[in-house]
Amino acid sequence: MKKQYLWFLLLAVFAVSCELEQTPVSTASKEAVFGSESGLQLYTNSFYSILPNRSTSLDALSDYMAVKSVNSFIQKGTYTSQLSTGWSWTDLRNINYFIENNKDPKVPIDVRKNYMAIAKFFRAYFYFEKVKRFGDVPWIGKPLTVNDPVLYGPRDPRTLIMDSIIADIDYACANIKSNSEATRSLVTKYVAYALKSRICLFEGAFRKYHPELGLQASAPAFLELSATAAKDVMNSGLYSIYTTGGPGKSYRIVFTNAAPIASEVMLASICDLTLSVLNDANWYWTSGTYGDKASFTRSFINTYLNLDGTPYTNNPAYTTMLFKEEVKNRDLRLKQTIRLGDYKRISGGLQVPAPPLFSYTFTGYMPIKWTLDDMYYDTRDLNINSIAMFRYAEVLLNYAEARAELGTLTDADWASTVGVLRTRGGITAGLTTKPVAVDTYLQSVYFPNISDPVILEIRRERGIELCLEGFRFADLLRWKRGELMNQEWNGFYVPALSTAMDLNEDGINDVVFYQGTKPSLGSSLTYVDVSATVSGKTNPQLLINGTSGELTWMNNIQRLWEDKMYFYPIPQTDLITNPNLGQNPGWQ
Repeated sequence: MKKQYLWFLLLAVFAVSCELEQTPVSTASKEAVFGSESGLQLYTNSFYSILPNRSTSLDALSDYMAVKSVNSFIQKGTYTSQLSTGWSWTDLRNINYFIENNKDPKVPIDVRKNYMAIAKFFRAYFYFEKVKRFGDVPWIGKPLTVNDPVLYGPRDPRTLIMDSIIADIDYACANIKSNSEATRSLVTKYVAYALKSRICLFEGAFRKYHPELGLQASAPAFLELSATAAKDVMNSGLYSIYTTGGPGKSYRIVFTNAAPIASEVMLASICDLTLSVLNDANWYWTSGTYGDKASFTRSFINTYLNLDGTPYTNNPAYTTMLFKEEVKNRDLRLKQTIRLGDYKRISGGLQVPAPPLFSYTFTGYMPIKWTLDDMYYDTRDLNINSIAMFRYAEVLLNYAEARAELGTLTDADWASTVGVLRTRGGITAGLTTKPVAVDTYLQSVYFPNISDPVILEIRRERGIELCLEGFRFADLLRWKRGELMNQEWNGFYVPALSTAMDLNEDGINDVVFYQGTKPSLGSSLTYVDVSATVSGKTNPQLLINGTSGELTWMNNIQRLWEDKMYFYPIPQTDLITNPNLGQNPGWQ
């Protein structure tokens, strides 16, 4: 498939860049493409480039990740329409060209409908991403010529766009022939249902929590659609949560295995060493120079439950607990998400201790979810692990959240969704009945306007289960919790200066924090200067109490979230080309 896909990208370029009826020299004719099933298959393969594919850095812009520099979008007074991007429609024209021309009677109608359904799946996906970013956008249902007046028309209302998206995804659900596909590299009927559950959950929650749109009355209908689509996947019996290897290993295997874990992964981008199709996960998550040097904040790590199902923050000593202690007896997904305890890597075929590295991390909570343990993969894009884009765990959480928002989630629903996921994490209690008590830490720090313990716990679970998979920023948008982007980037607790810390209890000290003159405490240590200024410049790495307390990072850079930021501005160049688009409120 990959070789066919690469070949057909060239053909797709022809379709979108040449006159629509022109037959170019030395390439396939329009009749050859649309007159056979193989032609239709090759064309629709070109649509997969719309997906995130092999990226593992999708949550770099989120509330729970500290990165090496503050994104301009959340810096006060920095982001403008001149910096905005994303107003690109080339992929849509490619899709629309296929939809308009997929009508050759030489191909059986059921075959044409199958590939039409795949095209409409991707058009729904394309427009969903546009709505998340810009809100109102123009609905374009056909390939346009350079002089088409639609190119200079206004944007269409959100309601029309969303109704059109639902029509497309419903067509995909009804007409894609394949229920399941062994390689997990192609869209199937139940991937379409999964996308529908994702789209409708976003839209239902967005309408519910954004009363300024005036669409709250229609929110329940979208939430019902989300729950129904998720339930269709659940009832198919094709998928389950992967548990082979036990609670301490199975979660991470889903993200590090070369072949997609077919029981749970519904659609993946697959690497292939022989074709040099690889990803850069190790390079991104271990390099001190490449990528974002992204690590979790302590506020987020605090949300991982204890193994007995109780909130970690119920312990009044949590604020001053050392890293080596705070990570013990916690949801076992934590040890499969960050470096801690007995985590080891492979160097030259030998296992070596691998505590958090302060040449990389700013907070101490260094991710491993997508990385391979062998250090061979740390330089450049060498990773061979497949990257899941749709997986069954998300479907379960979509169902649970939609039902909870509707007030119809039952104990049985809880057990078959959140309960199943927490069981894989080794949690031993609270698995079969809905929670009845509010976690005050989760509520006060993250969701002060939510008093329903069920909704709170589902949001906790979604953050933990789906972290680093590209959902977090969109979740904050739909929950109207963009203010969390202003949250302090905090790290683990440091009890005192010039005191060496053994982070993984292997008897070897790993890091020491100091101010002023660098102490001499051993060559195995990483020394981190937390003075207010270093070499005459403001130091972004500090301790919150000056000489002790939580690490803080980049909190000298002022961040500001405003309501206008729930939508990106229309890029200035596009607005100049077509003033009828109008700018999103609050932007210039």
